[in-house]
Amino acid sequence: MKFPYTIKLYMMIVENTKPRRGRLHMDYALFIVIGALTSFVGTLAGGGGLIGMPVLLLTGVPVHQAIAAAKFSNMISSFSSFFVLLGEGKIGWKQTAFIVPISLGGGITGGLLASSLPEKTMTAIAIALLTFALSLQFFRKKMTQQRSAVFSKKLYAPLYGISVYDGMFGPGQATLLMYTYLSTGLDYLSAIAFTRFQTFISCFGAFATYLYAGHVNWHIAPFLGLGSVIGAQVSVRLAQKLKQEHLSLILNIVTFLLIIQLVFKMIG
Repeated sequence: MKFPYTIKLYMMIVENTKPRRGRLHMDYALFIVIGALTSFVGTLAGGGGLIGMPVLLLTGVPVHQAIAAAKFSNMISSFSSFFVLLGEGKIGWKQTAFIVPISLGGGITGGLLASSLPEKTMTAIAIALLTFALSLQFFRKKMTQQRSAVFSKKLYAPLYGISVYDGMFGPGQATLLMYTYLSTGLDYLSAIAFTRFQTFISCFGAFATYLYAGHVNWHIAPFLGLGSVIGAQVSVRLAQKLKQEHLSLILNIVTFLLIIQLVFKMIG
């Protein structure tokens, strides 16, 4: 008497798993596309996370898993784009040595503090910093662009603070780094190189904390990472073909759009 019910239950399980498998493959493709688009925008001007994070959350990914996957993908893509610029001679290993302890410590600190500040507070901080950075672009005197710059110790505090911010969540983190490095007189491609390297280190530190806490979903992170590498490689090569004026315009436009999106997010 129980045998037919067992068969019926088995058939129900088989039928229900078919669409899930198909949907899973669609999700993998979606994660690759999200990663590529996020990394493409993020490499050129920062702010890619404000594209990828909302989409991940809309697909039903829990917030801590979404942040962990974003840190994993950003860690891989930022190093891949940095490696291209390293090969092009836009930056050297010795120049990046001072960044490692600052960004690693900041990323770990931010990851550990991820749940201590409300999201609205984080958003308000982002709006204030991005608005300040954008205003500096319009009011500061035009600086002579150069491949190398002397980084004073006064720069260490803001770089550490941005890495902490990145480890916690970090909407617009790369954009803030871009403005910080450009303010020293670096040319745009060198600023991208420093930004991508620091993002790699801070994301590595933050990802380690999320991995330890068990928030990493390995059905999402690798595919998001694959897409992010594709987007980073395309954008970093495009950046080398664009003029300084065009790149600065992209940065300003993206920053303005980020501020608007964050304001609506905070109000909502």
